[in-house]
Amino acid sequence: MTKSSQTTPIDFASVDKTAMPRFEVVKQQITREILDGTWAAGTVLPGETAMAQQFGVAVGTVRRALADLVQEGLLSRRRRTGTVVTGRMPKHSMRFFYDYFRLHDQEGKLQRSQPTSLSLERRAASAEEAEKLEIPKGSEVIAYHRLRSVADRPIMHEIYLIPSALVPGFPEQAEDVPEFLSRALAEDYHQRITAIREAVTAELATEEDARLLKLERPAAILRIVSVNYDQSSHPVLIATHWATTEGQLYINEIF
Repeated sequence: MTKSSQTTPIDFASVDKTAMPRFEVVKQQITREILDGTWAAGTVLPGETAMAQQFGVAVGTVRRALADLVQEGLLSRRRRTGTVVTGRMPKHSMRFFYDYFRLHDQEGKLQRSQPTSLSLERRAASAEEAEKLEIPKGSEVIAYHRLRSVADRPIMHEIYLIPSALVPGFPEQAEDVPEFLSRALAEDYHQRITAIREAVTAELATEEDARLLKLERPAAILRIVSVNYDQSSHPVLIATHWATTEGQLYINEIF
């Protein structure tokens, strides 16, 4: 039996400060609620008019957002039923590659993680970092370190390295950094990630890895280094993740 659902209102007062079209904002909101389990497979969405009223947008805006999500496979149209969540989500499409956790349980199901900010510092880029980010050596970068946990178990810690010049007004305190960093980069700083080059290696956990992930050494971990590029193929950030795969699967699907 299908279930009905209510949409979550969108604060367009802040959205309107960005260059993102409203239908894209609606798509993101619907996608977010599907991926985090708020709208499970089989859920019937409200009608277009009702959704438009709840989101505070035109019916045509909702219609375009839904059409895109049907084409992408997250939703389907059923006669006499309406628009239904399919359960066939491309969990790692480029639209939300870094918005959602990429370690899954042993059955391959998406897990919700709880991020904890650890530190944030502004420092000079090393020669290697400057080369990867295509900035002058010694340019200021922001290094943001955080921990991800699932069911109170630490699973991954990660460092994001961002050129300061790309994000004027970026938070000064780690706890003020938004949870969905790539979304904040796009909406607040117009730095939209459109391509990612990733390198994955297996390593032995360091003392810091073991302390943060509560591992007993020696222990194996995955080290994932990605360089993230904008539409002009210019590097926006470097992300380095250290993850335990005990009871986890690393799944990387890009559509």
